[in-house]
Amino acid sequence: MAKVLILGANGKIARLAEHILIDTTDSDLRLFLRNAGRLRDFADSHTLVEAVEGDATNVEDLQESMKDVDVVYANLAGDNIESEARAVVKAMHAENKTRLIWISTLGIYNEVPGKFGEWNNKTLGSYITNYAAAAKVIEDSDLDYTIIRPAWLTDKPEVDYEVTQKGEDFKGTEVSRRSIAQVVVDITQDPDKFKRESIGINKPNTDGDKPAWY
Repeated sequence: MAKVLILGANGKIARLAEHILIDTTDSDLRLFLRNAGRLRDFADSHTLVEAVEGDATNVEDLQESMKDVDVVYANLAGDNIESEARAVVKAMHAENKTRLIWISTLGIYNEVPGKFGEWNNKTLGSYITNYAAAAKVIEDSDLDYTIIRPAWLTDKPEVDYEVTQKGEDFKGTEVSRRSIAQVVVDITQDPDKFKRESIGINKPNTDGDKPAWY
């Protein structure tokens, strides 16, 4: 039975992962977010769930949240994502934690080919630069990380995806949040899965110049 710390626990992918973990596994969950009240009802209704407040750039907050956990899943965002990455790595080292799942974005290695790649770079702009810097912090560490680079996200209620590795051209244009959440859950239950890998995830057969719905 794994104990999973979820940083940024009120994010859309994180919420999906939390429900899958509760419904399909026996994992304990510690939910870390700025305002724990947002998930208090969810935590109070499940004996294996606790919600704690903290700042993901505060190493002391992170260290306290990491006590007794087996896997850290970071679903963080924002312009300060590189600072958050540095804080997470420092806290994990201090608490002797090694397994990290880190949500990033497509394009951080300039791996998205063709017109879609051009559109993606233009549309995301500095967002890619910030997430690339954060990913480098993770990859330069000695942690057993998995960096997940999703395609453009949809709310389709499906699990349908394929994986590309760092160094390969990214495929497709979109993927469901539900698919990404399932990948996260699968890693928490099998920590060797995608260990020290940066994986792109897309829905098969969604190639195009941009997401079909955009």
